[in-house]
Amino acid sequence: MSQPPAPSHPSWDRPSPHFGSRAVGARRGGVHKTSPRRGRWIGYLFVVPALAFYLVFVIRPIFLTVQYSMYDWNGVTRATWVGAGNYLKVFADPTLYGPVLNAFELIIFFSFIPITLGLVTAATVRRIAESRLAGLARTIVFIPQVIPLVAAGIIWSWLLASNGLVNQLLRAIGLGGITKAWLGDFGTALPAVGMIGAWVQLGLCTLLLLAGMSKIDGSLYEAARLDGAGPLREFFSITLPSLRQEIVVCVTVTVIAALSSFDIIYISTQGGPGNSTLVPGLQIFYLAFSENRVGLASALAVTLMVLVLAVVLPIQLLAREDNE
Repeated sequence: MSQPPAPSHPSWDRPSPHFGSRAVGARRGGVHKTSPRRGRWIGYLFVVPALAFYLVFVIRPIFLTVQYSMYDWNGVTRATWVGAGNYLKVFADPTLYGPVLNAFELIIFFSFIPITLGLVTAATVRRIAESRLAGLARTIVFIPQVIPLVAAGIIWSWLLASNGLVNQLLRAIGLGGITKAWLGDFGTALPAVGMIGAWVQLGLCTLLLLAGMSKIDGSLYEAARLDGAGPLREFFSITLPSLRQEIVVCVTVTVIAALSSFDIIYISTQGGPGNSTLVPGLQIFYLAFSENRVGLASALAVTLMVLVLAVVLPIQLLAREDNE
């Protein structure tokens, strides 16, 4: 006697969409597709460690510095609330806002001189790009960037000393009357420190500008030469306008380096003679760790941060408008 067929369950007859998708995934090599929402959350999880590190070691110290700037505090004993008193001192005391003026004067040496010389150097290297001298020139120009700033400060302190190489060369060509201790004279100390910064920044600016020149279409130069343009006309009509973005990057990097300079000046002059080479970074260090005026040092640090943003952000906005 044959068994009657088993009754079919409704859900058994209806194909399951999940089972179907898994089956398709299995047929395609066993790789299961991840929903877009789940993939987005997995991406956020990868960002979490870096974001936590940034919040703890960058954002939190900024807020703490702003908080400390509102107190009269020596770093150990109980702090006293002074509100904006420390900021008023920064803008009223010449010994506090004087370093800020020195930093703005250093922008001429850290920014304008390296970019100008970098344009000339990059244009020259580009013209000899096919010769072996091009690689040698790039290496020599970039060497200051790989030398630690402390070592650069020590080297230039020797070179600019009373009996240093610079004064020896001046005496050799009959200019012994102008020799002096360049880093120890009130009138030449800041420009001398600025020239050290220009020497350090020249390599970076030259390589950035050289990379920008390599992207310029060569047919533009050929067309200009057919029209009778010389090297100078090519530079001002083709090269310079095509390097706007690279010049903006150079200006941004070098201006920040000038306003936040510390290493070179600490090693070469320590802010002297007098306060002629004192910059905000060095003044903050002295206030916080030598004079135990943590609140005032924090107020100067916040002021310096605002000044850097006030100088750099307009440059970035102008560059963005040019792109649009």
